[in-house]
Formats: sequence, structure tokens, C-alpha cells
Amino acid sequence: MPYGSVGGMERLAEHFYNYYKSCHYEVKVAKFFQLKTDIINFGEDEIALSTKDLHELSKIERALFYLRTSSKLKKIIKAHSITHSIAFGDMANIFSSLTKTNEFKIASIHALKSVELMNESLFNKIVRWSYKTTYKHFNKVVCISQSIKEDLIEKCAYKFPHNLEVIYNPHDIQTLRKLSLDPIEDPNETALFHSKAIVFIGRLSTQKSPWHLINAFHILQESMKDVSLIFIGDGDKDVIEHTKKLISSYKLDAKIHFLGRKKNPYKYLSKAHLLALSSHFEGTPNVIVESIALGVPVVSSNCTNGIAELMSIAPVNVVSENVSVASGVITPNLLKDALGIPNNNDIIKEEVLFAEALKLVLSDTAFKSNLQTHQEHLLDKFELKKVSQQYLA
Repeated sequence: MPYGSVGGMERLAEHFYNYYKSCHYEVKVAKFFQLKTDIINFGEDEIALSTKDLHELSKIERALFYLRTSSKLKKIIKAHSITHSIAFGDMANIFSSLTKTNEFKIASIHALKSVELMNESLFNKIVRWSYKTTYKHFNKVVCISQSIKEDLIEKCAYKFPHNLEVIYNPHDIQTLRKLSLDPIEDPNETALFHSKAIVFIGRLSTQKSPWHLINAFHILQESMKDVSLIFIGDGDKDVIEHTKKLISSYKLDAKIHFLGRKKNPYKYLSKAHLLALSSHFEGTPNVIVESIALGVPVVSSNCTNGIAELMSIAPVNVVSENVSVASGVITPNLLKDALGIPNNNDIIKEEVLFAEALKLVLSDTAFKSNLQTHQEHLLDKFELKKVSQQYLA
């Protein structure tokens, strides 16, 4: 795995680690970049390939890192007699595919790649190349939604469909529900939930496109004042700077709050009135499942059909209008032309629809009761034991 932050893949790796350890497997975690700010750690089972972040390395150090990583992974696999390896995300997948080791080799793909790889960066070109070459070395390539699998084959020219398998992300529901009961100790943070609260959890990145959520919140303020918007997570410097400038332009600094990364985001999520995601692309966001598990309705853009796989118990088609489903509301896709920070702050129709969805869920308690009715049905396919066994089979 690349990092130890609180992103979806990192929490997923932690779920697997804890489950396999509980089953008395020997588990080692190769973390590419072990940083002092890491929130997710694996103690004596953690092996660091670098104690500097990628941007801290010189060009020569970075080149050497890329050249040596597969060899380092190979040594780890042999030294610990590894029988199964699981790679999380593109970088880990590529290096794992190059180790030339004989363990049962598993890759995982967590986002809609035809969208994520739109930018013609060198890394994206390498990823696309690997789909036609080195991915043949995997025994199993896990797609965390059916839409991701279809996207790989139809739009990314993936050459080895025989090793693709749809397995939803596992979730330790009991543990996160227990964690959600922890008190919020900071009285200033507690006060944020005295009014109706919309929570965003994740990395502030171009993928998550938080400006859409802020524009929608700005529209919402015209008819619903007693609402706060709370961001939990770190982010890209440029995205955070753009986001804060947008907030100031709307004079919403007193209504929108940034709490940073949190070891236990669930105690905040459980107190929210709804979870909001305005992403340009996703796979099957873990935080949606976590929100469902805590009985908190969701408003999400239809950034991939995988969103409906999480939020609905029946097939839905979200094109130009909002659709109410078992766990909340899905709004039309917000991505227009290209990924990246927008050049202007013009309001688009889809942001107006997103604002309408926020208002609807905040105003109608039926969404919460409907979610509670369908909760166990929605969560069944994410059961930790079942999914963890599927990976190794």
C-alpha cells in the first residue's frame, strides 16, 4: 500500500489486516511511504520502503525508488514466505505485477479508470500500458463494483478479463459502530453538531471536487440557514486553497468548517444529518457504506454506477434528475469536460439539483427511517468475513 492516511484504501487494508490477524495468519504490510503523520499503522508488522514522501525525494532519489521497489517487494515476499499478496491501488498493483514471485497475487482497482486516467500524465500512460501487459501476472484483479469491471474492459482496453472479479469492499460494521459511540472531546467541535450538519469525509482532491459541494451549500443557504458543512480529511494544497477562496467569496467562513484528518471519523459521522459526496469519479466509496451502517442518509453525485450499487436495493438510472433510493438521494453526474480545478465559479444545473437533494434529505425524516428499514439488506454484501475469504479463494 502507498500511504498510511485515512483514505478508503488505507482503511480497507486495515480491515483486512485486523481480520487476517484474528484468524492467526502471519501478515506483513509493505508501506511505500511511511510518514510521521501516518494515522493508520501496523506496528511490528509494518515494513517501510521509504521514510520520505514522494515529493520530498530528489529526481535521482525518485528514479531509484521506482527502479528498486519491485526488487524490495520481492525480497520481502521471499523473506517471509508469503503465500498471498494483496496490492491496493495502481502504484502497488504495478510494482506487485513486476516482482516475478510465485505467491497467489491479487490486485485491486478502486475507481472508474476511464475517468481517472483522462489526464495524459506519464503515470496514467504507464497504468494503461500495464492493463495490456503486466496485469497478466495477477491471479485475481479485484474490481470493487460491477461498473468498474465493465469500464476496464469496454473503455480501458483491459486485456485479461479472465482474472477480473467483482468483490465489494469489506467493512467491520461492529467495530465502526462501536467507534461511533466515542465522545467528541473538543467542545468547539461538539458545538458544530448543535445545528443540522452535513459532513464530507475524504481527501480534498480534484477527484472529490469539493467546489461542487460548496456551490450547492451556497444555494442551500438561500432557503435553509441553520445548517453547517463539515469537512473531515486532509487534501491537496491547490484544492484546499481554491476551496477556501470560494468559501470566502460566498462569505460562508462561519458555516463551513475544516477539522482535518481524524483517527476516528465515525464519531463525527454518526452525529451528522447527512453525508455528502460530490465526486467526479469513484469506485464504491467506503464512506457511503460506513454512513449506511451508522444510519446516516447520503447525498451523492452519480459519478459512477457503482454509487447505485451501494445506495440502492434496486436498479436505478440517474441521468438528468435526482433519484431517491433506499439510503438517500443520487444526483446527476457533476463532471462536465475535464478533471481539475475549475477556471470559474459559475453555478451549473447539477449543483442546483445537488442543493435540492441536500434540502430534501435535511427536511424529511423519512429518509433516515427508510434507511434504517433497508439497512441490513444494503450491508449484506460488505460482510467482513465473507469478503476477506473471497479475496484469497
